[in-house]
Amino acid sequence: MASKNIKKITEYLEKIVNEPLEHIVSERFARYSKYIIQDRALPDARDGLKPVQRRILFAMNELGMQHNKPYKKSARIAGEVMGKYHPHGDSSIYDAMVRMSQDFKMLVPLIDMHGNNGSIDGDSAAAMRYTEARLSLAAEYLLKDIDKKTVPFVPNFDDEELEPTVLPSKFPNILVNGSKGISAGYATNIPPHNLNEVVNATIAFLDDEEISDSKLISYIKGPDFPTGGIVQGKEGIKEALKTGSGKIIIRARTFIEEMARNQERIVITEIPYELNKAELVRSIDMLRVDKKIDDILEVRDETDQQGMRIAIELKKGADANFILNYLYKSTDLQISYNYNMTAILNRRPYQVGVKPLLKAYIDHQKEVITNRSNFELDKAKKREHIVEGLIKMVSVLEEIIKIIRKSSNKADSKENIQKRFGFTDLQAEAIVTLQLYRLSNTDILALQAEAGELAKKIRFLNEILSDERVLKEVIKEELQFSKEKLGQKRKTTIEDEIESIKIDERDLISDENVIIGVTKDGYVKRSSLRSYQASQTIGLKTDDGLIFHREISNLDTLLIFTNLGNYIYVPVYKIDDQRWRDLGVYIGNIVPVEASERIISVINVREFNEDINLLLATKNGYMKQTKLKDFEVSRYSKAIRGMRLQKDDELVSVNMNQKENIIGLSKQGYALRFKTADLPEYGSSAGGVQGMMISDDDELVEAFYAFDSDDFVMLTVRGHIIKDNVSELTVYSRNRKGIRIVENLKSNPHYIVSAARLSKYQEKENVKSLLTSTKQTYEVTVSEYKYSYNKYGKKMFDENVEKGYKIFIEDAIDEVPVVIKKKPEKIIFDEINAVVEEEKIINKNKKIHLSRLDLFEDD
Repeated sequence: MASKNIKKITEYLEKIVNEPLEHIVSERFARYSKYIIQDRALPDARDGLKPVQRRILFAMNELGMQHNKPYKKSARIAGEVMGKYHPHGDSSIYDAMVRMSQDFKMLVPLIDMHGNNGSIDGDSAAAMRYTEARLSLAAEYLLKDIDKKTVPFVPNFDDEELEPTVLPSKFPNILVNGSKGISAGYATNIPPHNLNEVVNATIAFLDDEEISDSKLISYIKGPDFPTGGIVQGKEGIKEALKTGSGKIIIRARTFIEEMARNQERIVITEIPYELNKAELVRSIDMLRVDKKIDDILEVRDETDQQGMRIAIELKKGADANFILNYLYKSTDLQISYNYNMTAILNRRPYQVGVKPLLKAYIDHQKEVITNRSNFELDKAKKREHIVEGLIKMVSVLEEIIKIIRKSSNKADSKENIQKRFGFTDLQAEAIVTLQLYRLSNTDILALQAEAGELAKKIRFLNEILSDERVLKEVIKEELQFSKEKLGQKRKTTIEDEIESIKIDERDLISDENVIIGVTKDGYVKRSSLRSYQASQTIGLKTDDGLIFHREISNLDTLLIFTNLGNYIYVPVYKIDDQRWRDLGVYIGNIVPVEASERIISVINVREFNEDINLLLATKNGYMKQTKLKDFEVSRYSKAIRGMRLQKDDELVSVNMNQKENIIGLSKQGYALRFKTADLPEYGSSAGGVQGMMISDDDELVEAFYAFDSDDFVMLTVRGHIIKDNVSELTVYSRNRKGIRIVENLKSNPHYIVSAARLSKYQEKENVKSLLTSTKQTYEVTVSEYKYSYNKYGKKMFDENVEKGYKIFIEDAIDEVPVVIKKKPEKIIFDEINAVVEEEKIINKNKKIHLSRLDLFEDD
């Protein structure tokens, strides 16, 4: 069946190519690439034009649409170009016409368009049936002498017309107007340069073809954009003009205007090249709408016929210079521009500097002027020969008239004159075609004067053709003439150095208090005080609960620590503002986190002060102290290492503001107190040392700083709060097991899950505390943790429904770090006064445990 179908297809098709697809595609694409590189997207180094631009200008010239002639409809021009030279869509032709007419895209526009030809706000031009156009004076200088066989012509697409492969180009258009395009494997981005500077550089190159790059570049100061602005980066300009590749910064031109007393406005008069003004104004205004800059009152586009003007009104007392720098940093008021000077040289694309481009242009001009000189020389010699015949004719005029009257026709007249007086065929033709009225004023002196002028012109043309020095002088004279007629003052200011702008975004944020909530499941929310006060309930997922809840400033920073030893650096103002009853933002949407990563501690920081330490502790008892300033970073798009962990270890506790003691508590109820000076300080990415010895069946749950006079509370898995005193814990050296302060039952034991320091100030002020279970969070005050002496503490919730998870107590006014200057001397303990767990052997190797817990009654 398949073979029958193939046979039918074979009979139907006239030609079948039996070749691998990759070969066909490769060959076809290679031809297509060659075409779009050479004949579509990249400019020729000689005239700086792409084929469509060249065809448009040539067609308009053929239509006689010079700069001082009437306009013609753009649709007629596009039709002429499409029908004769450019077999593509009329929209691509019209778009190229429009661009060549826009004075905000072209430094020297090549087309003078009458009507709406678009705007710097991104408005498109009116349809081609509405607009009219003609050549500009500059375009005429590109086309000048094209009728004198100066450039090669080739047949058009249907072999019915001839079109030029390049224009004579009386100024280096590739540098003056620049170019932009993308082809297969190549792209070009050449900015415009000042015509006067480019001409001066070209003349300097003509004078010395061995001129150095540095000297040549001294003539061209840098790009000169039609939209003006300020360019920064002299080194980038030098690199680009030498190699064809380099980076510069373009900045808008602005000034600060006083509106009223202590109130200013920023005024923008020039914007970077090829920027959409309307989008720029919108992006600046969005900073105001999104409240990223609070000090902007209004952004207005006041552009009119007098010129561009964008006004940014500021609030009273606002720092205009700071806001302007922020706008440079955050909007397109300042952009980077990358040179990529790729052009077609000898039918091949090259990325080159200024020197090869000028050399290509000068070689082209030598060829153009040589061709023109040959054309004019032939013409002058012919005219000289005719003038010689006319002068001779004047002396025998009467006899010539008689011969012509006796002749039967023109050919007979010519033949008789040639035989009688020895005129050549060309001279005889000129005589017999001479109109009768010319005989009345044929002046022998005028003819002799003309003959003298022609002889002089012929000598000069011969000099051009035989002496390169004269040829160069002609090129220089014509360049100077173009400069006089087309040159204009520089619009763009060049600054040597790129100004480094460093903006602290916090300076843009008002110092306003907000409510921050962080949940155990990893949701972070920021709400205004009004939203918080208006909400009856907090928005939480099922079984989620707060582990951090505090009123803090927008200017604060959250350090969110995870069990994997990482921390997430989150400026408060960067957190999305939400209602208090919303869920908040999942931490994984702020920065990427591992699936097994969970939040274990949240610390808010106003200033990263070097005198403040953080205490970090792991499940296996490793601890370290780290300066708070070590946690400050400028880039925070991912989680940052806060402590290096050993295998099978986790970070469980982070505490801030160093005090004399460090208290470590384990799950099995052991407590260790040692002096802060005993624990070394390490960097944020380092590991720690053994702070508390942990048994195989135990793990550290919390470590915190404490004063001697402080209490501390512990939350058990069964939801009990147990309160104890720091002073009752004996001071040991670190790396000890400590003493048991919570005796666990054999069944359903009171494992410790969390703990917190409780100072006298906090008790006196009765501060708020969060008690988080596996199901919810209880907001209580610390006075509710009081209980009568019971070794298993106070029951806070039903242990059959939920389990203890985390306890958080709000800081009080005494949260000031204590500077630990030196390590104290080793303390020798009195065995009687030390409260330790001892083992004593009594009758038949039975062990009994002595502990201060024996002072309490069982529950």
